[in-house]
Amino acid sequence: MATEEITSIITQNKNDIAFIIGNGINRHKSSTENSWSKLLSEIWESLSSESLREIPPGISFTEFFDLLDAKRSNNYEDKTLNQTVAEIMQKWNPREHHTKIISKIKELDVPVLTTNFDEILSKAAESKLFQINNSFTDYYPWGSYHSSTKLVNPTSGFALWYINGMIKYNRSIRLGLTQYMASVGHARKMIYSNNENCSGLESDDWPGSKTWLDIFFKKSLFIFGLALEENETFLRWLLIERFKYFEKHPASKKECWYLCKSENTETYKGKKFFLEHFGIKVIEVTNYDIIYDHIWDF
Repeated sequence: MATEEITSIITQNKNDIAFIIGNGINRHKSSTENSWSKLLSEIWESLSSESLREIPPGISFTEFFDLLDAKRSNNYEDKTLNQTVAEIMQKWNPREHHTKIISKIKELDVPVLTTNFDEILSKAAESKLFQINNSFTDYYPWGSYHSSTKLVNPTSGFALWYINGMIKYNRSIRLGLTQYMASVGHARKMIYSNNENCSGLESDDWPGSKTWLDIFFKKSLFIFGLALEENETFLRWLLIERFKYFEKHPASKKECWYLCKSENTETYKGKKFFLEHFGIKVIEVTNYDIIYDHIWDF
């Protein structure tokens, strides 16, 4: 799709759009800075005598985190793996494209959901931490967000919300498969609090109404910077639940776009098959500069 067409999707839907941003924005134009691979390698080197340049094929990030946690040595006897990750990420800072993208989204005054734990985007936005509800828990701070101002509700303006936890509350960080499955359970209790057909989401005060889940189900979503491969269990489950909700309540249906660089692999074909059959429009581009630079020239 042409750059201008992608920009038009964003600007023409500015009254009903939210962004989901993944770690691709940190990897862009950097092989080591703000790098998951570098972070994992640092932790691995401290726990094992075995050298590891990259995570080998056949093991997912979530499984690798479980492996790291199992291998924790006396080096980290007073720290959890979550604390170690949080301390490393505190040093991460935004680069030019982070600032450009967040500045444009702030102009639109729309929400951002991120799967990242770090505060790179909040630093780029020069934002402060707020809490939108009174039922705070540092395990699931889903009502906590970074913004310039306090919001009335999650969908009412620009803010950064953290799907997989945030380094401010290191116990909230979802690292291993077990932790991601716990997030599924936590979200499911809110989505299906009234009955098994999730009709409670129609209410303005459903249990997730003061969390980022309200954005996920009530806004059109524009996703980029995410691999969205089969190991991303929690987010894929949420997309399935969103699709099921819209099937039962078509009047509430919202759009969803997934922006990515096109690939010619069987894995990519399978991912595209999954996304399209769950109502997500896949937008393919030829290079990452389009995603992290060109479409934001408006």
